Amino acid sequence: MTMPSSSENPPPRCWAEIDLDALRHNAALCRRLAGPRCGIMAIVKADAYGHGLPEAVAALAGETAWFGVANLREARRVHAAAGGKAEGILILGPAAPEEIAPLVAEGFSGSVSLPEEVEAYAAAAARSGTKARLHAVADTGMGRIGCGPGAFAALVAKIRNDPHCVLEGIATHFPSADEDADFTRDQIGRFRSLMEASAPGPGCHVHLANSAGLIGFQAEMPFATLARPGLALYGVSPLPEAGVDLRPVLGLKTRVTLVRELPAGASISYGRTFTTAGLMRVATLAAGYGDGYPRHLSGSGASVLIGGKRCPLLGRVTMDQIVVDVSSVDGVARGDEAVLIGRQGKEEITAAELAAKAGTIPWEILTGITSRVERLLN
Repeated sequence: MTMPSSSENPPPRCWAEIDLDALRHNAALCRRLAGPRCGIMAIVKADAYGHGLPEAVAALAGETAWFGVANLREARRVHAAAGGKAEGILILGPAAPEEIAPLVAEGFSGSVSLPEEVEAYAAAAARSGTKARLHAVADTGMGRIGCGPGAFAALVAKIRNDPHCVLEGIATHFPSADEDADFTRDQIGRFRSLMEASAPGPGCHVHLANSAGLIGFQAEMPFATLARPGLALYGVSPLPEAGVDLRPVLGLKTRVTLVRELPAGASISYGRTFTTAGLMRVATLAAGYGDGYPRHLSGSGASVLIGGKRCPLLGRVTMDQIVVDVSSVDGVARGDEAVLIGRQGKEEITAAELAAKAGTIPWEILTGITSRVERLLN
């Protein structure tokens, strides 16, 4: 990878390296896990989990025909980036009222939970002279959106029988496929019963598996026609014990801006939560929570990689800078590369490791990387 180096365009202080070959590898692996009768819907909401939506979609356009997003603006960005190769772009949650008319007119697909949503889509379709492409969502335990089991067949029938609507899919979502196998299997059984009772008909997609569902339970869903991997596409397994060959897509890096020796008794960062016990060589790095390196890593035992070695984080994470102990690394100098997420030499720091130390989840680590971090394609 070539980084800009002229005085007029100096290297970035904090950057994310995006490996599109790894992204395509993960998509191909997800396709294999899904099986020959099931496609995948690539989930690219939240700027493709912080990886850069246009670049991710362009790389995936030859790997999958479906994309899942959170809102109309994301749908439009996917449409532009896919270059007309997307078979469908699904808004995964309820559309805001003002989104419905353009969503229908522009040919995107909507998720519905209630009859009044169907009516709003149908009215917009009637005005635009097109049909609303709808996916009926069943609430089988997520509790966030979806129709209750007792009314699901009626919701499906309402869509199917409306001349302004197309029943394009039926769906549900797993809340705990990475934590509760018994509940997930029960969900699969209940959704299958709802599918059979609602009789959606030929040509209607059926989808329920997120990344954990795809990796851990796909064999138990032979009726599914789509799976919806998100985290797995970006190289992080929600079921690490499954041992699937996912490759991390994102590496987060920064630079050393200052190297100093501090005497015993010197305090570091806001709140003076760390004090040196003896002479210590420390490096200041050009990254902080303003870049998406979580403040909750303060005092957690987190490290960064410099010179192929783990260098402990010292004191609190600030908005633009952190301080690390480089006493064990020879020759650290200003401008050296420091790895926050990724591999350097024989060492690796994963998004999952940072998440565990920060008391959060890998999804938040990846989507929390801010816009001032430059994305560089590897």
